[in-house]
Amino acid sequence: MNQKTFLHVGCGPKHKDKTTRGFNTPDWKELRFDIDQSVNPDIIGTMTDMSAVADASVDAIFSSHNIEHLYPHEVEVALKEFTRVLKPSGFLVITCPDLQSVCALVAEDKLLEPAYVASAGPITPLDILYGHRPPMAKGNLYMAHRCGFTEKVLVGTLRSCGFATVASRRRVHPHYDLYAVATKTTMAESDLRELAGTHMP
Repeated sequence: MNQKTFLHVGCGPKHKDKTTRGFNTPDWKELRFDIDQSVNPDIIGTMTDMSAVADASVDAIFSSHNIEHLYPHEVEVALKEFTRVLKPSGFLVITCPDLQSVCALVAEDKLLEPAYVASAGPITPLDILYGHRPPMAKGNLYMAHRCGFTEKVLVGTLRSCGFATVASRRRVHPHYDLYAVATKTTMAESDLRELAGTHMP
């Protein structure tokens, strides 16, 4: 079997062992893509301009906590870039913060209380909503968040931008995140469930 290629969008310093158990196998070749050249990506670029990636050239895309860094009007541009570079049989695995569960904490007046503790330290609802403050304070404004999603909005946005079939999952405390697997062409529900099971936590 020929090795498939997945584009690791907004990889930062991470490699495929930090993606999904489905991608972290010898069957998949990782192509790292990031705006920040200091993390040594294979391709430097932005989600809204992926011109360095050819049309229909990758089998899958993994995008973890990137889409919330875009302005709302840029989301459609980025997702259409995703569909452009995916092969007809390709799929997207995307994850981002879940504003619904985060805003429940805000409604309880817990804006600055730790929602959970990550390897980078305590993460508050303010950090989830607007970006992790410590790296931004040091000048890394790539970390700023400019939009956000609930599960319903994420699924609807993916469908409106050309993805034919979408499976999603919402995780509340202590994760506060959304996962979706979206395919470029229509996939049977049983196959989609199997795919989602391989790439969702």
